[in-house]
Amino acid sequence: MFKKAIAITLIMGLLLSWAGCTSQEKKLEYDMNNIDTQVTGGNEDFAFNVFRELNNEESKENLFISPLSISTALSMTYNGAEGKTKEDMAKALSYAGIDITAVNTSYKNLLPYLSNVDEQVDLDISNSIWYRMGQPIKEEFITTNKEAFDAEISEIDFSQPDAADTINKWIKESTKGKIEKMLNPPLPSDVIMYLINAVYFKGNWTYEFDKDNTYPGIFTNIDGTEEDVDMMSMTRTVDYGKGDDYEVLRLPYGNKKLYMYFILPYNSNINELIDSLDSEKFNAIRESIADEDEVIVGIPRYKVEYGIKNLNDVLKKMGMASAFEMDADFSKIREGIFISRVLHKAVIEVNEEGSEAAAVTVVEMLESAEMEDPTSFVADRPFVFAIRDEETGTMLFMGKYCKTQ
Repeated sequence: MFKKAIAITLIMGLLLSWAGCTSQEKKLEYDMNNIDTQVTGGNEDFAFNVFRELNNEESKENLFISPLSISTALSMTYNGAEGKTKEDMAKALSYAGIDITAVNTSYKNLLPYLSNVDEQVDLDISNSIWYRMGQPIKEEFITTNKEAFDAEISEIDFSQPDAADTINKWIKESTKGKIEKMLNPPLPSDVIMYLINAVYFKGNWTYEFDKDNTYPGIFTNIDGTEEDVDMMSMTRTVDYGKGDDYEVLRLPYGNKKLYMYFILPYNSNINELIDSLDSEKFNAIRESIADEDEVIVGIPRYKVEYGIKNLNDVLKKMGMASAFEMDADFSKIREGIFISRVLHKAVIEVNEEGSEAAAVTVVEMLESAEMEDPTSFVADRPFVFAIRDEETGTMLFMGKYCKTQ
C-alpha cells in the first residue's frame, strides 16, 4: 500500500555517485495519489510475463532486461493505437480494463517519483520521440507524450547520414555512456518514428561488502561446468527468506527505498523457477522475508550485457501481434504506420560497492506497405535477480545469472 500521499515538488540538484558528482537542474513534480495501483500492478504482471517469455528463448544464457524501460516505451506508443491494435497492446501490457487516462496520469507521476526515490541513488529515466521531417503527426499524440512522459520531441531528416548518430548520441548521454549505440546508419527510408526510453541506475549498497572479504570461489554454470569467480562476502543481519523451492536475499541501496532481490532455487533448476515466477509467486517470496541474524552472504562479482534484442516475437506471443502488421491502427499518430521493431539492450555491473545498470528500448515505426547452523546464502549456482522500488512495486530491472562470461 502506498503511504499517505501528498503533492511534492522537488528540485534535483547534485547527485552523488561512485565516479563523482553530476549536476542536473530539473523540476520534478508528482502526486502519489495519482499513481493508479491497477497500472503499477499491470506493469508488474508485464514484467514477469516478458521475463518468462524471453527466458524461454534464452534458457541456457544470461538474461537482463528493464521491464520499466520496455513498458514505458510501449506505453508511449500505446497512446497512438486504436481499435484492435489498442486492444491487443492493452492485453500485452496488462492494461485491459484500465482507462488510458489513468495510464498516462500514473506515468506522469510515477516517472518523477522514481527519479527522486532516493537522494543517495542516481536513477534517471529519459524519453524521446524522433519523427521524420514533414510528417503529419497528430498534435494530441505529441502533447500527451510531452505531458505524461516528459518526452523530448525532435523532427529530423532521417535521410541525412548523421541521423542515426544524432539519436545514438541522445542514448549515450541518457545512459551516461553505458549504452552507446542502438541504431545503425543509414536509417531505413520508410521509418516514420522512433519512440525511445532510457533508464540509468547507479546505487551503493546500504551495507557495502568489504573488498578484503572477497574470496576466490566456484560458480556452477547452468551446464554443470565450474568456473572460478570472485565471491563477495559479508556476515550480518539481512533480509532473508525461504520456501519450498527457493531461498531469497534482499539487499538495500542507499536509504532503503530500492532493493536488489537474489532468488536462488534449491534444486538448481533456474528455468523451472522462472516458469513459476509471476506476481502471486513473487508476493509469496516477499512475504517469506524477515530479518535474519548473522547470515553468511556470498554473491559473485558479476557483469551482464544483454542485447541488442529484438522483442518482436516475444511481444507477439504476449498478444500484440496486430501492432506489427501493416494494417495496424495507429491512427492517433497518423494513418498507415505500424511497429516494425522493438529493440532492447541492458547492461549491469554488480560489485562490492553497489550496482550500475542501464537499459534502452527503441520502438521503430514504419509506413505500411531450515538449519541449526548459521544461515547462509551463497549464490554459487544460477539465480534470478531484480531491482525493485518497494513503494510502488515497480520492477526497474530483472535478470538471470546462470553462467560466467
